[in-house]
Amino acid sequence: MPTIKSSDLVMSDLLQLVVDEGASDLHLEVGLPPVLRIHGSLQPLDADPLTPDDTERLMKSITSEDHVQKVREQGGTDFGFGFGTAARFRVSVLKQKGHIGLVLRQIPSKLMSLEEIGLPAQIKDLLYKPRGLILVTGPTGSGKTTTLASMLNIINEERDCHIITIEDPVEYYHVHKRSVVIQREIGVDVPSFSEALRRGLRQDPDVILVGEMRDLETMEAAITAAETGHLVFATLHTTGAARTVDRIVDAFPTNQQEQVRTQLSSSIVAVISQLLLVRQDKPGRIAAFEIMFATPSIRSLIRDNKTFRITSDIQTGARWGMMTLDAHLMALYERGMIAYEDLITKCQDQDAIVQKLEVMAQQKKK
Repeated sequence: MPTIKSSDLVMSDLLQLVVDEGASDLHLEVGLPPVLRIHGSLQPLDADPLTPDDTERLMKSITSEDHVQKVREQGGTDFGFGFGTAARFRVSVLKQKGHIGLVLRQIPSKLMSLEEIGLPAQIKDLLYKPRGLILVTGPTGSGKTTTLASMLNIINEERDCHIITIEDPVEYYHVHKRSVVIQREIGVDVPSFSEALRRGLRQDPDVILVGEMRDLETMEAAITAAETGHLVFATLHTTGAARTVDRIVDAFPTNQQEQVRTQLSSSIVAVISQLLLVRQDKPGRIAAFEIMFATPSIRSLIRDNKTFRITSDIQTGARWGMMTLDAHLMALYERGMIAYEDLITKCQDQDAIVQKLEVMAQQKKK
């Protein structure tokens, strides 16, 4: 089959290919053919390398004039858009070396159940809490948005609530079911997360989703909302429950940190930390989790600035559905689902994992 000319490439054909192949991302960069990310691996298409004219043409075919203007003035922009009924995409347009590049992430059209994601049944109980802060954390591309969308969908189907989501950009679209769902996009409907949260508290919400706690103002507003009788979901780019608590506290000035610890200890309900790993046993990816529920003991550790002891509390809290990231990674490795490299590079305590593997190897020899 002859190589496709880059000038013949059409965005709708590329997006259809992403959907058909089940790719998570499409990369369009000058000097390379279009590249798909399938099950975590980058796979270039059999096409000519893209020219600056190609990437600009492809970008303009899906980008509004407002966003094109932002690219000119700010060097980049982000937005979401629907590809007919087949899928939604989150688009990041960027400039590099003076040329236009694009990264398009496919947002699955089907919402997964908590079981399909791999979360324990106890997580569902959190969705019936009247108030508090539930944090879903992990690096970019770890599936945080999918987890949150699935949780909101359960609330939407099973509770009569007023749900407000604040996102940049809106990724999953939620239709009104038993709940009323308002979705606000940063830069389109409201200027910032903190502003949207402040205004949102006057709009009779029961549940608030904050797409990202990026700055001090947003963190402050989210904690206050959780304290004042709302169930608040938010994301952070941290790994592990203890690091997440430290990251929030450290964002505040020193003279406010004690007060924030007290606020967090009373408002936090759970921290779900996740990573997305390539499966060993079959094509696809699998999530590894650390799950912390705010028990009285963990609340007092947060209040007393003893977050370094949270991990051992999680280890002893298995009967409540808690688990450490390392324990889950180890379980996935033992079942042949993930590679040794992923176990070693993604775990929090490498020495302890290596020691466990050595003990297991010795026991097998006996």
